[in-house]
Amino acid sequence: MNNLKHTIYSSMVLALLAAPLTSCTGDLDQYPHTETTSKEVYTTVSNYEAVLGKIYTSMVINGQGKGGDNADLSSNNGYDYMRSFFNLQECGTDEVASTWLSGDKTGDITYLSWDANDPWVADMYYRIYYNITLCNEFLRHCTEDVVNSYSGEAQDSMRHFRAEARFMRALFYYHALDLFRYIPFVSENDPVGSFTPPRYEPQQTFDFIESELKDIVADLYPASQCPYGRASQGAAYTLLAKLYLNAEVYTGKDHYTDCITACNNAIAQGYTLDSNYAHLFNADNDKRTDEIIFALPVDATHTVSWGSTTYIVCGEISNTSATLHPADYGVESAWGMFRARGECTSKFGDGDKRFMFYTDGQSQYFSKDITDQTQGYFPVKWTNLTDDGQTASNTADGGVDTDFPLFRLADVYLMYAEAVVRGGQGGSRAQALSYVNQIRKRAYGSTAGDITDAQLTKDFLLDERCRELYLECTRRTDLIRYNAFTTANYVYQWKGGTMNGMAVDSKYNIYPIPTTELTANPNLHNDNY
Repeated sequence: MNNLKHTIYSSMVLALLAAPLTSCTGDLDQYPHTETTSKEVYTTVSNYEAVLGKIYTSMVINGQGKGGDNADLSSNNGYDYMRSFFNLQECGTDEVASTWLSGDKTGDITYLSWDANDPWVADMYYRIYYNITLCNEFLRHCTEDVVNSYSGEAQDSMRHFRAEARFMRALFYYHALDLFRYIPFVSENDPVGSFTPPRYEPQQTFDFIESELKDIVADLYPASQCPYGRASQGAAYTLLAKLYLNAEVYTGKDHYTDCITACNNAIAQGYTLDSNYAHLFNADNDKRTDEIIFALPVDATHTVSWGSTTYIVCGEISNTSATLHPADYGVESAWGMFRARGECTSKFGDGDKRFMFYTDGQSQYFSKDITDQTQGYFPVKWTNLTDDGQTASNTADGGVDTDFPLFRLADVYLMYAEAVVRGGQGGSRAQALSYVNQIRKRAYGSTAGDITDAQLTKDFLLDERCRELYLECTRRTDLIRYNAFTTANYVYQWKGGTMNGMAVDSKYNIYPIPTTELTANPNLHNDNY
């Protein structure tokens, strides 16, 4: 499995562990049960590797067939993990203005007015727990005794597989914690089938994720040895940094010193900033292992997805503009799904090459309905083009060839800087300033964009995270950490469903557990919904 794009999708083993399921059933069937074929599957190292591949690709594909055919789950919209995650992290923020509110059912998440019956909220919830269950099932069959029953290189592989499955489960639980906060918890040690998971407090989930990541890091590959598309030690340290940076939101206790330590550990893996920002988001971005710490591979042959990066690349291209041509971005057809709100695009200074927005014929701010495609600039940061400008794939037939960089070094640099500014120990303002200015030197191509120590403030860093990380599924989490997502501290157009924007109820900092799940699990309840 040196490259996930070319080895895991076609394995026959995958189908055995992921039969289609129904999520809205009134019982616990949304948690997949052990298949009778498991004893035949978990017999060889190559089979374990194939099932681990399913866990990884479960973030970008929705089933066993092309583009989500033979779906893993049959629920609501039925979209893949990353399309759901993108919408929940981006649609209600200043970085995205959705176009097709009714057809794509994104109205409530765009206006911060959802309830416990929202289809995108439900899809995200069930995708997370489906994936957690894949991890638990793998770990039930990959115990220490099983690992020790192998020898030599096989045992070494099995130990890595086990650590990677635990990392992926920690990642899924981190997303559950961040999005839903009070969540059910189930592990490989719980019975399969009739078990009703308990409701965990955020501190309990936080403690579990932290403990898991610390425990497994030694059994993960260091960055220099990790096969592309798999979780390395750098990925574990980066996830720890994200957990610590947001700890005060989750638990009421800050962990900024721990965040700095985790960032230092990630940076020590030897990553460097890639010289070309745009190349991080094109169809050859699997070559950017200098900066990309953990990527979700997507391609038009082995992991065909109508969500994930296909959704982003096709979705950011207008289907009404006479001058914005899909072929210029490697796309066969444009979906016209979203634009950026003016408050996002106004944050960029002259000369900042990260300003990758199409402006011709577009107004920066809204004076009409949010669905009017002439309102707001189209982000064109993501493409389906190779480094030499060639179209990488037929997106109408196979989607894009662009991977999703879930973790990258620039984010770690910015987390380090923010943790220092917020008072964390073990770092320095001088180092934080150096990291920020390295990012800005790439953005400007010179020192023209450098800032001074006096400019290194929390507010500056929130804006810099927008400039550097827009459309990378961080914005909602960032705004909540700054107490700016629901409050009047930061108002942007169409926030709360009005053109000029307004504050909304603080309950929208947390998504509700779906109503169908409340029916299935009496241990759960939603506060304020």
